[in-house]
Amino acid sequence: MSSVGKITPLLDPARIVLQMPGADRGTVLHAIAHLLDGHPDVTSFPGFFGELLTRDRLDTTCLGHGIALPHARTTHVQKIVLAVGRTVTPILFDQTSDPVRLFFVLGTPKSKPGDYLTVLSTLCKLLRDPANREALMSAETPVAFIAAIAAAEEKLLAPSPA
Repeated sequence: MSSVGKITPLLDPARIVLQMPGADRGTVLHAIAHLLDGHPDVTSFPGFFGELLTRDRLDTTCLGHGIALPHARTTHVQKIVLAVGRTVTPILFDQTSDPVRLFFVLGTPKSKPGDYLTVLSTLCKLLRDPANREALMSAETPVAFIAAIAAAEEKLLAPSPA
């Protein structure tokens, strides 16, 4: 896996909140996306946030297992940006999915659809494993959360046994 597909370089402890009060979808989305306000690669937070909301209204961004991946491909980011939030109590994100506790808010440049698909694919592969999901749901600090992602990436990179 190239470094483009890795999640750990996109993570910053300052952009991970693990004890968000569960409210409603709009409040949670705003709170997590707001962690990216002021990010050096976000050229216009209002523009990015507007496109994030527009994209989120189009189709579900729930991945199942209590996880959602609200995202936007936009001209308002220069490089891929990521913020993470985990709610104390699950919230109903849409009518068709399980309640959600873990949110990965992703912004990607419109000019680089391949990078977006690579990161999305890596996240989905990591989150498919129940042990990885449990590690992310139980991490007590942002640093521990990043360590859990790093461990999951290492497992994903490990050569298959012969």
